[in-house]
Amino acid sequence: MTWPQRHSEGARRPMSYASVAPATGSIAVGLTAVVLAVRDDEPVVAVLADAGEGRPRQTLPGGLFRAGEHDSLDAGLFAAVARQTGLELHQTRQIAGTSTRAGGAGPIASVVLCISYLALVGPEQTSQRGGVVWRSWYHYFPWEDWRHGRPACLKQEIEPALNAWAGAEPVCANGRPGRAQRVRLCFGCDGAAWDEEKVVERYDLLCEAGLIRDGEAAGADVRAPNGALAQLRYAELGDHGRALASAIADLRRMIKYRPVVFELMPEVFTLFELQKTVEAILGPHLHKQNFRRLVEGGGLVEPTEQYRFRTGGRPARLYRFRPDVLLERLAPGVRIKQGRV
Repeated sequence: MTWPQRHSEGARRPMSYASVAPATGSIAVGLTAVVLAVRDDEPVVAVLADAGEGRPRQTLPGGLFRAGEHDSLDAGLFAAVARQTGLELHQTRQIAGTSTRAGGAGPIASVVLCISYLALVGPEQTSQRGGVVWRSWYHYFPWEDWRHGRPACLKQEIEPALNAWAGAEPVCANGRPGRAQRVRLCFGCDGAAWDEEKVVERYDLLCEAGLIRDGEAAGADVRAPNGALAQLRYAELGDHGRALASAIADLRRMIKYRPVVFELMPEVFTLFELQKTVEAILGPHLHKQNFRRLVEGGGLVEPTEQYRFRTGGRPARLYRFRPDVLLERLAPGVRIKQGRV
C-alpha cells in the first residue's frame, strides 16, 4: 500500500459512537453531521456544548441510527440534528465512513459503523439556538487560514516541531516518502506549493507526529512518543476532528467545479461578499478584479436591480446565483487555481 493510500484510508479513526456497544455479532450505525456555514466573512461549524465528563469539550451533532424509528440514514441524521440543534437540514453529502469493533472478539464481535456527512446552510440559519455553538473552523485548524498570508503558527510552532519529528526518523530504503518529504508536500515547506485541498493529509500527519491527538486521548496532557514534542492546543473536537478536516477538504474541492458556494450565500449579495466567502473557505486572499472577471465571465451570477447603500461609499450592486449556468457548463464552479497562495 502506498503512503497516500495509507493516509487517506487506513488512518481513519473510530468515532465517538465506538463506546456504544451493540449486541454481540450485530452492527450499530453512528451518524455525524458536519454542518458548515459562513457568517460575517468567517467559516463556521456547528458544534455542541460540553457533553459531560469524559467526553471531548465539544462534539459535532449526530446520533445512532435506529431502524425502528428512521426510514433511512438521512432521516436518522436529520432527526438527530434537529433535536440537538434546532437546524432543519434538507441535503447532505456523505464524506467518510469508518468502522470499529465495539466489544467482543472473533468473527462475531459487535461493530460500530460511523458515517459522516457534510451539510451546508446559509448565514440566516446560524443564529444561536439550543445547545449549538457556531465556531470558526480555523479555531481548530489555524494553519489552514491563509487570508492574511502564511499563518504564524506554521513558522513558530508547527514547522519546527515537524522538522524535529522528521529528523528523528531512521534511514529506510523501502521506496516510500520519508517524513521530511511528507512534511514538505503537505505543508508547503522548503519551496513546495501549499495545496489548500490537503486538509486531511495535514491533519493525519500532525496526529502521527503526536502534535495533536484525537480519539479518547483528546485533551490529555501527554507528549509525542519521542518525548520532545509538546502537543498543539487546537484539537478540541476529539475524534470528530478528522470528520471536520474531511468536510473542509471536500468543500474546498467542490467549490472549484460545482456552485456550492451559493448554498452558503443569502439570496442576493454583492460580489465583494461573494469574494470574502470564497476566501473564507479556501484560505488565501484573492485579487478583487480577477475574481470579479471569474464569476461574471463564467456566467455564475446575474445582476439585480437592487443596491446596498453604505455610509461614505458608492452603492454596491446586488447579484444572485444564475441557475442557467448548470445547463451551460459541465463544471460551473469558482475555478480558483489549485495550490494558489
